[in-house]
Amino acid sequence: MKWSIQQLLSYKHNGLHIDESVDVSELQKRDREIRQISPVHVTGEAAFTSNAVTFELRIEGEMTLPCARTLNDVKYPFSIEANEIFKLEEWADFEETEDVHELEDNTVDLLPYVKERILLEKPMQVFSGKEDGPAPAQGKDWELVSEEEQQKKVDPRLKKLEKFFDK
Repeated sequence: MKWSIQQLLSYKHNGLHIDESVDVSELQKRDREIRQISPVHVTGEAAFTSNAVTFELRIEGEMTLPCARTLNDVKYPFSIEANEIFKLEEWADFEETEDVHELEDNTVDLLPYVKERILLEKPMQVFSGKEDGPAPAQGKDWELVSEEEQQKKVDPRLKKLEKFFDK
């Protein structure tokens, strides 16, 4: 997913279609919460203007993250829509609101931007359907309780009031 300016300009009239599978396992080293990440499928199109190229991308894959409650592995599938704009001419002028990337060594490399999008879309917490895991279910002065059990449980301070309506 790396092209020189000359290669990109050769696609200007015919268009550039992207359909690649990319290894982004390096993200496991950058973010310790990502326990595993599958190869990512990147599809999209490139649209050319006189001084820029815009990539409309769809990034799909699956990563394994720890459950926030039990630390069990949770498979988290993701699908990200992204637009990346690259300046083809140094003198080109864009509005400040547009996020336009500069070229490095007269090449466009999408891989760092794909990795960045994946890290930005990673959720803060995920939860597993399993209730048991490496984390303990109870400790000193606390206990893990499901929502159903919580609703059935009566606060001990209000236990005497329960008998009030029995009269």
